[in-house]
Amino acid sequence: MLIYTKQSVPMLSVQPKGKQKGCAGCNRKIKDRYLLKALDKYWHEDCLKCACCDCRLGEVGSTLYTKANLILCRRDYLRLFGTTGNCAACSKLIPAFEMVMRARDNVYHLDCFACQLCNQSWQTQSQASSGTGLPWL
Repeated sequence: MLIYTKQSVPMLSVQPKGKQKGCAGCNRKIKDRYLLKALDKYWHEDCLKCACCDCRLGEVGSTLYTKANLILCRRDYLRLFGTTGNCAACSKLIPAFEMVMRARDNVYHLDCFACQLCNQSWQTQSQASSGTGLPWL
């Protein structure tokens, strides 16, 4: 049984006249210049949306997620079904959709990731280094 799928959402040109595809979302013919193909079906750009936040999936990236008969963007999939963990520095919960820093087996909030010698935060150091890298790592 397939529980989760991650799919690519390619944008395609519409087929020549007479071969127009039907939209899986609204069941109307797709007459637009572009159409999306996802889950082996064709969609208007406006019809392929996340079931939770209603964002247009063709605009937020080239990936969609499906589970429990829902079509979801990455953020909502992780929010609903992703695993969470705790920050190695502050021990507070890290939501599944949040950006993190990893060091060996540890996971950190971006704000908590800091040098163990001087306790300077990664974000402060990266802004001060003017894009020259992180010399203290």
